[in-house]
Amino acid sequence: MRPDDARHMHRALELGRRGMGNTWPNPAVGCVIVAGDRVVGEGWTQPGGRPHAETEALAQAGAAAQGAIAYVTLEPCAHHGQTPPCTDALIAAGIVRVVAPFSDSDPRVSGQGFERLRAAGVDVVTGVCAEDAAEDHAGFFSRIEQGRPLLTLKLATSLDGRIATASGDSQWITGPETRSYVHHLRATHDAVMVGAGTVRADDPLLTVRGIDVPRQPVRIIVSRRLDLPMDGNLARTLDEVPVWLCHAEDAPEAVQQAWTALGARLIRVPLHGRQVEIPALMQALGDAGLTRVFCEGGGELAASLLASDVVDRLDLHMGGVVIGAEGRPALGALGLGRLADAPRFRLRSVRQSGDDVVQSWTRQRRQSHA
Repeated sequence: MRPDDARHMHRALELGRRGMGNTWPNPAVGCVIVAGDRVVGEGWTQPGGRPHAETEALAQAGAAAQGAIAYVTLEPCAHHGQTPPCTDALIAAGIVRVVAPFSDSDPRVSGQGFERLRAAGVDVVTGVCAEDAAEDHAGFFSRIEQGRPLLTLKLATSLDGRIATASGDSQWITGPETRSYVHHLRATHDAVMVGAGTVRADDPLLTVRGIDVPRQPVRIIVSRRLDLPMDGNLARTLDEVPVWLCHAEDAPEAVQQAWTALGARLIRVPLHGRQVEIPALMQALGDAGLTRVFCEGGGELAASLLASDVVDRLDLHMGGVVIGAEGRPALGALGLGRLADAPRFRLRSVRQSGDDVVQSWTRQRRQSHA
């Protein structure tokens, strides 16, 4: 490892994040090409997943790529898909050294890219900024390895853990700075998900606003029987931003047909008791190509996700207000009998946001108990 390797890789990671939320089902990769002490090319995966980061950076570098080093945030692809392999492009351009954090767990790549580069005489270095890169690619790896997208659950609560008054008034528990941050979170995810109760109560748009994004996140509504308003904001904007409706087999056929006619995508999910089966729901979203999903509630859906142990990240946005026991709780019932069975999370960061506190937590794997 050379002294500048980490610095250039951090820049490549920064570039890759520009594609976050826009490249699914492909990973959001960044690439920096360095000739001597000069950066001659930069690129990141474009909306829709193509062109790839390496292709973009090589196009910018041109002839200066001959004899240069490529810093890539994931192993370059080695398979023929809708575009030729990036390994071939790097070799043809005359790249002599490739620096990457780790191999790609996609079985179509999985070390083959590095092997092809080495066979062509390219020096391959791995392990640079691997922890940061693993965080950035966590959604892509989740889909490849577990068959489902990474799930971030956001809860905006009062100091006493309520999300609304008894009458349902919830605007606004958190301040403008925190609400602006929510739009940033939406923009870095492939999809925004809520339950039917949230749609009926708030008539939300669920779009990214105040930030220029090349691709709005898909809007996912989990509604067993599709009991949703067909004259609200979601239906009105269906031709602008996709809506996916996840429902059970007992949703009325006429309602299914009506939503389909409006342009919504319907995804049928098996029933588990009186709710859709959460693991099956997440697998269906993975099958549809999603890598990162941002859930904004409500309480019943949030509880179901937590109980099913599919919440990977938890963002808690706490406003400086107290509502009281008669207010609506942030979560529905989890049915816990023992504290040992409770979902647990590890604190990643905490910061002040205006008059609010924003906490970010990451999931701890459950331990089995005899």
